Amino acid sequence: MCGIVGYIGKRDVTPLLLEGLQRLEYRGYDSAGIAIHSSGKGGGLKVVKNAGRVRDLEARVPARFAGTSGIAHTRWATHGAPNDANAHPHLDAAGRVAVVHNGIIDNSAELRAKLSADGVELASDTDTEVLAHLVARAQAETLEEKVREALRYVEGTYGIAVLHADHPDRIVVARNGSPVVLGIGEKEMFVASDVAALISHTRQVITLDDGEMATIKADDYRTYTTDGSRTAAAPTTVEWEAESYDMGGHDTYMHKEIAEQPDAVDRVLRGRIDDRFATVRLGGLNLDARAARGVRRVKILGCGSAYHAGLIGAQMIEELARIPADAEPASEFRYRNAVVDPDTLYIAVSQSGETYDTLAAVQELKRKGAMVLGVVNVVGSAIARETDGGIYVHAGPEVCVVSTKCFTNTAVAFALLALHLGRIRDLSVADGRRIIEGLRKLPEQIGEVLKEEQRIAELATAVAASKSMMFVGRVRGFPVAKEAALKLKEVSYIHAEAYPASELKHGPLALVEPAVPTVAIMPDDELLEKNRATLEEIKARSGRILAVAHEEQQKADDTIVVPRNEPELDPVLMGIPLQLLAYHTALALGRDIDKPRNLAKSVTVE
Repeated sequence: MCGIVGYIGKRDVTPLLLEGLQRLEYRGYDSAGIAIHSSGKGGGLKVVKNAGRVRDLEARVPARFAGTSGIAHTRWATHGAPNDANAHPHLDAAGRVAVVHNGIIDNSAELRAKLSADGVELASDTDTEVLAHLVARAQAETLEEKVREALRYVEGTYGIAVLHADHPDRIVVARNGSPVVLGIGEKEMFVASDVAALISHTRQVITLDDGEMATIKADDYRTYTTDGSRTAAAPTTVEWEAESYDMGGHDTYMHKEIAEQPDAVDRVLRGRIDDRFATVRLGGLNLDARAARGVRRVKILGCGSAYHAGLIGAQMIEELARIPADAEPASEFRYRNAVVDPDTLYIAVSQSGETYDTLAAVQELKRKGAMVLGVVNVVGSAIARETDGGIYVHAGPEVCVVSTKCFTNTAVAFALLALHLGRIRDLSVADGRRIIEGLRKLPEQIGEVLKEEQRIAELATAVAASKSMMFVGRVRGFPVAKEAALKLKEVSYIHAEAYPASELKHGPLALVEPAVPTVAIMPDDELLEKNRATLEEIKARSGRILAVAHEEQQKADDTIVVPRNEPELDPVLMGIPLQLLAYHTALALGRDIDKPRNLAKSVTVE
């Protein structure tokens, strides 16, 4: 993985490919490259690629590098070190076939061994290179049949785009577990792994399903399955404008997306509140009242920030709907041979809607007959299509690798779901109105937190000198602590761990010292005094404390005060200042905030 761009039409392809790669830089990558059908003397394929950034690739592209079709890629290493040889596109030995690929070929070692035994000299350490050789060696006549024949040998996940020197009028693409999107223009066609690469040229897109292929030409396209059967994929209109992917005057996408949260939360609430019955309308759930009352347990699955949002969601569902609920990393669930209960409602959470571990868990659950809902941000994504229903979180495009506004909107979406389930069951009208009032306050209250950015930036300067930090919270505060620790790790590279505050005395207190600050999440709820006792334990061991609370905490060295909301919704607000803390810590350390090292935005491999 990580980013694919392709174009065929009448325009000069190289600037379009480079622009598309730049729009995909947010996904995280370590090398980049392009391949084009040359319009110069002799035709054929021309390739430029290198380890490093897209700007480095652009500097290496020769002045005479013209054509009207091509493919490009930004790579996040899975097989082989980040170097020029391992960068995509990959060619066959004769240089007649070029392939870009997202995903992992599980049987690549076996395929490489067979190719080597046949005398093929492999030029890279990647799994992807075998695809180029397999396509070149296929005995079929058409490019479509060659690609189909090659894919019969492949086990694993892929989103691919293929050029062939003998077929300059087309690009063939295929998907199995890794996103491929077609963009339909005026006598030109695009392909990408993410609509962000297409949005400045077209808003008419087709998202391929797993097991689906497509051929794109300048004035035509067709979709079909890997066994050759035609499919009837219909174009949809992308919801967002190209400007949604711009920085909008901010220095980084992360800062922009933190600042957008009042508007983002307003969007996830808009049109969904039902004052008459003190509940919400979630028509996309496809879960009627009878079925909802039959749910005996809720299991939420996600990875990273999506998992942490699921932890918040599980607590809300238990508190408001009184249904036993828990959250689990999807990457673990899919491998532990879990018992799938017919009375359990499963919820898959993913910003991109393409997270491979979560998608694989959904597919396994569907195979076993489970009811699965999706909570995703991207309309038409794989998880949105494969689940029985769900909630779009409407956060808008999230470009920074680390999640901020989408995490917050996902937590709010779970509040809506918890209220919906609660009112179907035993939650009173009064409590329903109380939660609705709290939800309506959120955008303004988030804005109040954001006004404290300068003070949080000053606190971050002190934190930046730390080598390690701890984050603690109880019950509602613990998922906030987990997400805050993850944010700090992702964007600043400071080691951070989160613990339930009650667990400190069972081991982690050994780490407490002046050089290891503790961030304590302390909502003004029934556990406030317990949390204050935790501060006493830390101060007794000379620990430095930053509290996030509803009022100044005497035992803390510093307190970030956030507005009060309803207790069930306080976690949404308490996470906002900790996003800013992570951001300004990373800024103080000079980190590449939007593209943290070793990370990718949409993890579509295992």
